[in-house]
Amino acid sequence: MAKISPISGFPEWLPEQRIVEQAVLDGLRTRFESYGFSSIETRSVEPLEHLLAKGETDKEIYVLRRLQADDGASDSGLGLHFDLTIPLARYVQQFRGQLAFPFKRYQIQKVWRGERPQVGRYREFYQADLDVVVHENLALHFDVEMARLLVESVGAMPVPELVLGINNRKILQGAYESLGIEDMTATLRIVDKLDKIGADGVRKLLVGQGLADAAAETCLALGRIRATDASFADDVRALGVSGDLLDTGLQELTFVMESLADLPAGSVVANLSIARGLDYYTGTVYEGQLVGHEKLGTVCSGGRYDDLVGGGEKLKLPGVGVSIGVSRMLGQFLGGGELRASRSVPTCVLVALPSDAARASARDVANAFRARGIATEVFHEAARFGKQIKYAQKRGIPFVWFPPAEEGAVHEVKDLRAGEQTTADPATWCPPDADLRPSIVTD
Repeated sequence: MAKISPISGFPEWLPEQRIVEQAVLDGLRTRFESYGFSSIETRSVEPLEHLLAKGETDKEIYVLRRLQADDGASDSGLGLHFDLTIPLARYVQQFRGQLAFPFKRYQIQKVWRGERPQVGRYREFYQADLDVVVHENLALHFDVEMARLLVESVGAMPVPELVLGINNRKILQGAYESLGIEDMTATLRIVDKLDKIGADGVRKLLVGQGLADAAAETCLALGRIRATDASFADDVRALGVSGDLLDTGLQELTFVMESLADLPAGSVVANLSIARGLDYYTGTVYEGQLVGHEKLGTVCSGGRYDDLVGGGEKLKLPGVGVSIGVSRMLGQFLGGGELRASRSVPTCVLVALPSDAARASARDVANAFRARGIATEVFHEAARFGKQIKYAQKRGIPFVWFPPAEEGAVHEVKDLRAGEQTTADPATWCPPDADLRPSIVTD
């Protein structure tokens, strides 16, 4: 048989790795729901015209087409979604008459991007998104809630500490207006590359776009501003830029930063280099990185949008949303072995099978455990107990249950880690809470 090779960018986890992934996803669901967010799942495809309308994404889209499709086939204009924000916009427009606003949704789903696979970047991966969409006016406290949820959610994952950078695009656009820059979109995209190509690279691109040297230097100085409190506002004004839009952005970012002052020191930073490349962001923007793993890049991001959901109609539906790159983070640590499950299976108890005739009674014991939430399996064949114990040890199952070999005899349970075997009643025995489910082990 020919050797089967993996497809680059499409990760597949072993069962013990999948246990870690599922535990993380379950933890995210629980936290999101604790803030009142409801789950949705959207279709995997969207019309290409929608996917292409929101920024530089054309190289990332996988197009859907049947192998022997005729020209003009109905599916030829569809592509796999590369994020969960554009599907959300379509979903809200389609079902807005049936939704209650503010509409708070979370979505944990796979997305697809046709980019070059590398560490932390895949072509198929899980994202976990949160969005709030409202009628007319979106209160700024939702921007605060999104930042708080990012810090708390990633902080609860078995990964290094998150530092969340926050900016407001009105600050950047207001400053660029003050400098007389006309092509806002191009300038924002260039400045957003500061962490990737450095100051010299950004300066070269800005001057190449037609900016004067002084204006380019001011853009760079603005992008270098960092603060863990509201002092960034004074640093911006010291650059000599001014304007109503700039003032609004400074006020909004000041409110967000001051509202997050109770979070752990250093977990939130005003970072005025963050612009986000997609066109639909209009206010607060977020990007988060893991301490000590900055080369992994941004692991969570998002921002406020005014016009994404409304579809150009008179009805105004502004929103704010964030996305957590679950696969990007887990792939880094699962692949390197820093994250693993304490055992490779959910099973907590293996019920030994002394004989084929005892299968019914062994099944009854297993069902009694399952009814109490204890994951249990019965060994698949009557075999020497030594073989059955080795099977449990290999899979990491902590307990082996021995039903009585004859009527009237006692049940016994063996803790394979301690090597202790004791009598027990299947109607009342329970393992320690820590053994009910596999735990996540970090190195």
